[in-house]
Amino acid sequence: MSPLDSVIATRLKWDRRGLIPAIAQEFSSGEVLMLGWMDDEALHRTLTSGRATYFSRSRGEYWRKGDTSGNVQWVREVRLDCDGDTLLLRVDQLGPACHTGDQTCFDAGSLDVLVVSDDQR
Repeated sequence: MSPLDSVIATRLKWDRRGLIPAIAQEFSSGEVLMLGWMDDEALHRTLTSGRATYFSRSRGEYWRKGDTSGNVQWVREVRLDCDGDTLLLRVDQLGPACHTGDQTCFDAGSLDVLVVSDDQR
């Protein structure tokens, strides 16, 4: 039995492992911080505690952001995308979000992309 409210649970589309991607975004700036994974228990813990809780695919266990690093994510809002297969957590991030110490997990550099000018579109 899912710990989630049935109204929420029926809107979600889990992958074959019972997981859903959860994107963490800084509430005030809109900066994308990280991507984690949740199952129904992790989402339930997040919704009922106000702290971001994820499921580690590699360790097979739950982890609450900030318990070891002190870099807590206080959840202000959780949104579901139009397909029901991705969550957006709008958070107040205390300290860096990335385990490397960077503010965001997306500081590793950008990939080259062909930029098409407006008159080529």
